[in-house]
Amino acid sequence: MTSIAISSIELREIVLPLVRPFRTSFGEDVEKRCVLLRVEAGDVVGWGECVADVEPRYAEEWNGGARESLTRFLIPSVLAGGPISDPAQVAERVRWVRGHRMAKAALEMAVLDAWLRAGRLSLAAFVGAGRDPVPCGVSVGIAPTVEAMLEEIQGYLTKGYRRVKLKIEPGRDLEVVRRIRAELPDTPLSVDANAAYTPADAPLFQALDELGLVMIEQPLGHDDLTDHARLQARLRTPICLDESIRNAHDAVAAIEMGACRVINIKPGRVGGLLEAKRVHDAAREREVPVWIGGMLETGIARATNLAMAGLPGVTMPGDTSASDRYFREDLTDPFVLAPDGTMAVPAGPGIGVEPRPDRLAACSAGIERVEPAVP
Repeated sequence: MTSIAISSIELREIVLPLVRPFRTSFGEDVEKRCVLLRVEAGDVVGWGECVADVEPRYAEEWNGGARESLTRFLIPSVLAGGPISDPAQVAERVRWVRGHRMAKAALEMAVLDAWLRAGRLSLAAFVGAGRDPVPCGVSVGIAPTVEAMLEEIQGYLTKGYRRVKLKIEPGRDLEVVRRIRAELPDTPLSVDANAAYTPADAPLFQALDELGLVMIEQPLGHDDLTDHARLQARLRTPICLDESIRNAHDAVAAIEMGACRVINIKPGRVGGLLEAKRVHDAAREREVPVWIGGMLETGIARATNLAMAGLPGVTMPGDTSASDRYFREDLTDPFVLAPDGTMAVPAGPGIGVEPRPDRLAACSAGIERVEPAVP
């Protein structure tokens, strides 16, 4: 059995400008600012990426809080337990810390990467992902005009993306989607509200129900299942839950309540790659389709998303777009979309990629190192 002894864990703040602003119902991003983890264990190095943002808008976590929880509680708890013989030990050692799922996911990813590299095993093989390449979709932020959104969408369709997701918000919803559907009658379209609406907006979603959408993602509250179940009962279009699904238990509850017919799995949101696999398995057992969502990740977490997208229950194109959708130059070698709208799953040991030293140096805004306590 592979076992690794961690000698140090480095936290590095990364700043990458986006090729265009990305606006959702809760704000606009012009750059990707995140925390990377680098685990040193003997002759192997593992990398992890925290998907928290600069502010606690999408979730309760943010970069500053993630760094604090990692350095004060999570990393010391993992290091205190000694060598890692099973990556599941990461979650066991930090279970006493309530919440902080994105920080936990980043730490698990980095340790898992190092552990897999030591055993010369790929992430895809470890989780049982057999599909390669995987089909890809794209998420389109809210733009100033419908014409601007259409121009952006046409560019993505020309590149081969297989599904288009439109971000919506109150005042920028039904008429925008109607215009785009009229221009693109055969394109697989979905919408994502990021929890911007209330049950009183049911007539809006009943109108969207007439537009032949693939799904309506997270229309209501981020912590709600009951109202989603009531809304889903009134719609033919499947509701997809994102923010409401924090773990496999939530997935089972949502499915059994009828709160959704599709689940968006984001490993960072559910606390890690191993819990993401459990969400996948729970949904697959209940014949509910899932897909792998994106969080504007760098190539580090993009690699893990592609591996997870190869799982057998992932039957819909996700949001793991090519590197050039977000960055002029990624941290890693770029991920490229094939003309048929697919991307290859990294096949090397671990997550299969690592940062380019020149890009890492150019994009780093701060470094902190945590080492095991001396007895």
